[in-house]
Amino acid sequence: MDTHALRNTLGKFATGVCILTTNDSDRGVIGMTVNSFAAVSLEPALVLWSIQNTSECFKEFTECDRYGISVLQHSQEALSNRYARPLEHIVDHGDCFVDSRGVPLIQGALATFSCKMSALHPGGDHHIIVGEVVDFESHPGDPLVFFGGAYSRLG
Repeated sequence: MDTHALRNTLGKFATGVCILTTNDSDRGVIGMTVNSFAAVSLEPALVLWSIQNTSECFKEFTECDRYGISVLQHSQEALSNRYARPLEHIVDHGDCFVDSRGVPLIQGALATFSCKMSALHPGGDHHIIVGEVVDFESHPGDPLVFFGGAYSRLG
């Protein structure tokens, strides 16, 4: 199978862009940009995302008990780019806040979810991480959208 063609074809599905955050005992708050976020269930409240097995943050996100998901606004493209780069995963203090449950989240995000690790499933060259939503917030704004290998706008 032509994996390059497959990737381009998968890119025809528009997604939102998120930054996943967690606390690392050695580095402090770390974050990474993902577009694999999806809802699973309302009862119980479950969401999922996937992490590449070779990710620099694989151990931290697959072994943590809590993590945050911040859905980015269109104006947060620079943050998305920053935390998508290799070796750029330590989150600047000004980019995040810590909620009442101790979960780091991105300032100014369109929506935030504080999650407790629920399940971890191997899936090819990725692992699927299922989290139980323990808290969430949403704010008005336009989402940062990824389509066809580039950022896009709705409408």
